[in-house]
Amino acid sequence: MPSFPEDLETSIAKALGQSQWHATRVSGGDIHQAFRLELPDGRRFFCKWNVECHNTMFETEARGLQWLASSQTIRIPQVVDHGSDSKRSGFLLLEWMNPRQSNNISDQRLGRQLAALHSATPSSFGMDHDNFIGTLPQSNTTHHQWAPFFWQERLLPQIEMASAAGRLPQSIRVRFDQLHAVLADRVGPAEPPARLHGDLWSGNVLVTDNNTPVLIDPAVYGGHREIDLAMMRLFGGFSSHVFGAYAEAFPLEPGSNQRVDLYQIYPLLVHLNLFGTSYLGAVERALNSQL
Repeated sequence: MPSFPEDLETSIAKALGQSQWHATRVSGGDIHQAFRLELPDGRRFFCKWNVECHNTMFETEARGLQWLASSQTIRIPQVVDHGSDSKRSGFLLLEWMNPRQSNNISDQRLGRQLAALHSATPSSFGMDHDNFIGTLPQSNTTHHQWAPFFWQERLLPQIEMASAAGRLPQSIRVRFDQLHAVLADRVGPAEPPARLHGDLWSGNVLVTDNNTPVLIDPAVYGGHREIDLAMMRLFGGFSSHVFGAYAEAFPLEPGSNQRVDLYQIYPLLVHLNLFGTSYLGAVERALNSQL
């Protein structure tokens, strides 16, 4: 059986009320260790842990899952427990989901239920606490208008981080200043804040029993709904049935196709900061499409 750090094993045992389990390594992203825990009585749980992460990372992920679940629009794994020490270790314990293959039924449900999630309007752009996207801090300072939030809390922190690391040439930094000057005209018609997953690539969507879509690993906040939709198109993995069902349930405003590149700039900057300059060309192309 894979070994857990002693302090985390003690915390997990306390959360489960059980010190015996069988652990099987499963897919859980590139950042954390991820396991299926099976107890002697047959119950199963998903557990991920990390001894080298920010000590609030699992807390904010748990809060994000609960925030999405509170909309009662789409299936979210139940948070069993989470914990961290004062250093850089922690864990997140969730109910286990039985993964299934997606199909036309689950895709259409995902589209409709994502539309319902986006319609569960929070009170502002942002939210009441900061969180993370990947391992990067994500500011959620609230704004009443979308364009200032998108610039100040999303684009600018990533631009400054990339510039400081030498990953963003000054010539492109100047182009971002040009985007800032016209951003209010580029973000589209005014809409209420949407309840966003915030990191909606295909690896963060599961299908479980009865063709039920499930969202995992969020980076939540109140934002423009086209952010989630643009992220879904960035790396593929979603069928036309998803987008068709979404559009039928919650039609997009005119010009949405022209805004896909704009709303892909943020995740591309995140990837630039996480993974390096192989993403610089994509950042530049998306930026130039808006100028």
